[in-house]
Amino acid sequence: MLVASLGVFAQAKKPTLMVMPSDAWCNEHGYMQTYDNQGSIEKVPDYKAAVSTDKQLNAVISKINNLMADRGFPLKDLQQTLKAVNTDAAEDALITSKGGSSVTESPLDRLRRRAKPDIIMELDWTVNKMGPKSSVTYNLRALDAYSNKQIAGSEGTGKGSFSAELPVLLEEAVQDHMDEFCQRLQAHFDDMMQNGREVSLIMKVFNNGSGLDFEKEYGDEELNEVIDNWLSDNCVNHRFNKSDGTETTIVYDQVRIPLYKENGQAMDTYAFARNLARFFKAAPYNIPIKTVNKGLGKCELIFGEK
Repeated sequence: MLVASLGVFAQAKKPTLMVMPSDAWCNEHGYMQTYDNQGSIEKVPDYKAAVSTDKQLNAVISKINNLMADRGFPLKDLQQTLKAVNTDAAEDALITSKGGSSVTESPLDRLRRRAKPDIIMELDWTVNKMGPKSSVTYNLRALDAYSNKQIAGSEGTGKGSFSAELPVLLEEAVQDHMDEFCQRLQAHFDDMMQNGREVSLIMKVFNNGSGLDFEKEYGDEELNEVIDNWLSDNCVNHRFNKSDGTETTIVYDQVRIPLYKENGQAMDTYAFARNLARFFKAAPYNIPIKTVNKGLGKCELIFGEK
């Protein structure tokens, strides 16, 4: 029985991780870029420049990757994922609705959607000099990649060492806290397995003169009520929250979607939103819906046309 139990535990699903430098580290070392967010200029970390030029960063990410791999956690590599993002960005630039609406997505959202990790591990560190000895002060945060909520954290300063190798100093600093940190990651993933992944959905209507809005009635129910009922039937444990609702816009957050489809493939926000769009495309509603990615954990569904 003990052997069987150990076998089941070893086969338990673990969350997929991606390690990346924190915003503070990128800003301090000059790895930032700007992008146009619908007319508003915003600054975001330039991960491509960082991994292309900073050897210490790559060594640190590799060390954390190895520590997590030793504990059985699957990983998405930041540098390899970035190579695929440029192609996605070029394709997104060509996507518009027939009414002219374009896809707006930050570089970070694009990176997360391409990699689709369950958890982002953000790392910041500083090397301290104490005479001939060196130590590392670190801050490691684990964020749910879909909701951006922090689920675990670890920080501290390692003991002084005569070693000048940054990866060695970092390992010495984090190793005493890593098992507890991993337990929190696994607990969060186990909760998602049971209660679903938390995402957001935004519903809008195209202003195309059709007269469609969320108060239009179908039988005894308004369109917004039909949407509520569909979400109740398809969310894990019927869990979702309508944080705002008007006749032209509805915002849902804390929408709990399954981690996996019936065929065993991973379920993401876009796939879940497409299921809703297919439902309303059919009779008696016959409503076309434009489904737009707004990042890994958010989708916008625009009713009325594609």
